[in-house]
Amino acid sequence: MLPINTGRYWSAACFHVANNAVFHALTSCIRLTILQTMNLDISHLLDGWDYQPGQLAVRKFTGKDSREKIQMRLDLGILQMNADGRPDGKRPLGHESWYEAHLQKRDAHMKTNDGDEESFSLGHQEVSRLQQEAIQYHHRYICFYQLNEFDKVIRDAERNLNVFAFVHKHAESEELSWSVQQFRPQLIMMLTRAEGSLALESDDKNQAIEVIEGGIDDLREFYTDFDRQDLMESSGEINSLETWLEEIQTDGEGDELPKAPSNELTEIEKLERALKEAIIKEDYERAAEVRDILAKLKAP
Repeated sequence: MLPINTGRYWSAACFHVANNAVFHALTSCIRLTILQTMNLDISHLLDGWDYQPGQLAVRKFTGKDSREKIQMRLDLGILQMNADGRPDGKRPLGHESWYEAHLQKRDAHMKTNDGDEESFSLGHQEVSRLQQEAIQYHHRYICFYQLNEFDKVIRDAERNLNVFAFVHKHAESEELSWSVQQFRPQLIMMLTRAEGSLALESDDKNQAIEVIEGGIDDLREFYTDFDRQDLMESSGEINSLETWLEEIQTDGEGDELPKAPSNELTEIEKLERALKEAIIKEDYERAAEVRDILAKLKAP
């Protein structure tokens, strides 16, 4: 049997619901009004900074938060990132990155499992987060390379190498690991370019040669370890480093040492960049098309 004052409670509940509806309607109107009064057009940022296909246009500045920012000009706009920390400025679960968060998760797992690391694994969601995050760092070290800040290229590239090794060790399947490892050759090449460029800036030709030869060896070892020797001879990364090595060995006989390789993208590098962008957008049909074109270009 319902209490005598049920009607009063129902009236109060209806009043509360009505108030909530009015509140949400008002806040929605306020948000819409703010958006309408804000100037969301970024054309003024693009004017005078034209996009040049095959070239990286990058600039660095200090933001309103007093932190250094980097902007990369894209065909349809601008990509902006922080120069330090996670490029998008987010702190997943209070950590600097998802990588740091998963390192702590692994350590906690080992602590509660008598130091057993083998039973710790990364599933699809964890690997996907680490991959997306690594792509952010990839964009940033490409920008740093364009800005000739080779020490920061090395910082971000080595960070991604650690992530790749972490995924390879703990991914719950080889297929899941390969979704990340397939980008290791480009990463090794960029790390080698940065280290070699620093050596050339110090007029240390022998050190530059040693670095480049080491990078080529690392690439060949990668293809062997992952049983992908079929990709070795057509590797654009190996070819790029071998060409640079030959230039240093043959053209560096005079007073001036050869400079680092041009920052202008090769056709293969453009396609590899397009492939990464397609994966970010989850446009897998486009990614498959780009992979086919890359395979044909890299074929002997």
